[in-house]
Order: sequence, then structure tokens, then C-alpha cells
Amino acid sequence: MSDRPALPPGVTVLERGWLSSNNVLICGGASCALVDSGYATHAPQTLALVQAALGGRSLDVLVNTHLHSDHCGGNAALQARYPAMQTLIPLGQAPHVAAWDPYALSYTPTGQQCEQFGFCATLQAGAELVLGDLRWQVHAAPGHDPNSVVLFEPQSRLLLSADALWENGFGVVFPELDGDDAFAEVGTTLDLIESLRPLTVIPGHGGAFCDVPAALARARKRLNSFLQHPAKHVRYAAKVMIKFKLLEVQAIEVAKLLAWTTATDLLLRLHQLDAPQTSFQAWVQQLVDELVANGAAAWDGTVVRNMG
Repeated sequence: MSDRPALPPGVTVLERGWLSSNNVLICGGASCALVDSGYATHAPQTLALVQAALGGRSLDVLVNTHLHSDHCGGNAALQARYPAMQTLIPLGQAPHVAAWDPYALSYTPTGQQCEQFGFCATLQAGAELVLGDLRWQVHAAPGHDPNSVVLFEPQSRLLLSADALWENGFGVVFPELDGDDAFAEVGTTLDLIESLRPLTVIPGHGGAFCDVPAALARARKRLNSFLQHPAKHVRYAAKVMIKFKLLEVQAIEVAKLLAWTTATDLLLRLHQLDAPQTSFQAWVQQLVDELVANGAAAWDGTVVRNMG
């Protein structure tokens, strides 16, 4: 792993685990802004972390890079705590938030939680955004999510990459699971990031890093593997879904896990893509067994537990 780099004055990373995205607090003379708010069940912890980092200041702006549940699940709690705060979301999802359509927003089909929230304005690619004392460029970053954006501060060459680039990969390419040609968009987004020549990247998950060329090379290798073997991506996505549930509950009876998977539309669809000849229950058991073999879970025949 690379050394963790220094960040510009006023930028603080509240590094979270894999259930909640990182929260990036950006404070300047006039205001304080937060980028992404974590998962719903972590909302009390998010409030406590943000309040401590603010040191008595108010939170004026909340920005969501995209609206997956692990990036905006704390929005409602933050809006209740800071009622004057402005919330900015990607343009493409604004109609679904305005109408509050949890299916279109992915929360229902993924079996994940997100309390209803509102917004004041939208983020549009090509725009500039002042957060704290820094001026950020808004860039479209489709692939993992068709409406995702990344934020780039050109003076320090700091990139907030969300799930478009991690130090070791990128997020599940969800549009591919719906039959869209989103692997190509992942490649285009990686090319965009390379063209920005960031010195430092704060990803949506994991610590900040500065060896960007190495991270891009790892991401492209992963993308090429998925391009050559799309079935690998489908099965990977299914295991990520189950792992995310384990991160949320930490331990769950096998019967309750099966009930949750059976009620989760995305997993039902992934089963048909991955192994329609296998019964759904047997397929879920295979996924759990693979998570156990990789050290990501443990089970005793009755209860499945999160590990790692």
C-alpha cells in the first residue's frame, strides 16, 4: 500500500469501512461542506464524526457523488441535524429523488436501506463548485453508476473519485447487470481520471493514495478481466451483495439470509444470469461457501457471520 499523502488545508477524510462510504469534510473561511454521507444504519456514527470534525461550526453543504445507499444513507439524518444545509445530487437522479422512487433509486431491488431525503440543487458535468475555499470541477464518471460524478481540485490536483477508482479496483458495474454496455464507460472514466493527472485520490472506500498510475493499471487489469469473462463480474456482484448484507447485520440466521435473498430482485436476476440450472437456494449456498473460503464470512450451519 502507498503512503497516505498530505491533503490541502481544510480537507479532512473521515475514512469509513465498506458498509459506509468515506465522508470528505471541506471547510474554508465561509462554509463547510461534506461529500457523501455513508449508509443508513451508520447515520448516528456519521453525525457524531461530522460534528466532532466541524469543531462547533455548522455544516452548510452536502454533496453526493452518486446515490447508492452507502453514499447517501446519512443524508436524511444530516438534513434533520443541519436544516439550513444545502444538498446537491447528480442531475440524472433528481426526478427519482423528487418523487422518491426507491425502486428507481436502486434501494428496493438491492434490498438496502435509505431514508427519504430531499435536495436543493443538482451537479452537472462541466460545472465548477466552490466547497470551503477550494474550487472543484465536476466531471461525469459513468460506469459503476451511470449518474456518478467525480470532483477534481486543479490547484492541488486532488480527486474525489467515489467508486470510479479505488486503490485496488472500482465498484461493481451495476448497469452491466441490467444489460447495458457499461464496461466501456468504466474505461472512459479511467481515461478521464488519467487525463486529469491527479496527484492525490480520495476514493469512496479505502484510504487516500498518491500512486495513481499504479491504481489505474490495477483497475484496467480488473476491467479487462471482466471484459474477457463477463460471468466473473456477475458472480462477483452477487457475492458483493451478500457481503454488504453481512456488513450491515454482522450475523444472520441462514433461513433469514435466504428470505432476504429471495426478496431481493437484483439477486434473483443475477441467479438467472449466473446459474439458472442451479436452484436459487443452492446457488446462494455456493456464494456463502465462496465467501467463507475467502475469509469474508463464517458459518456454523445455522448462522452466517461477517468476517474481515
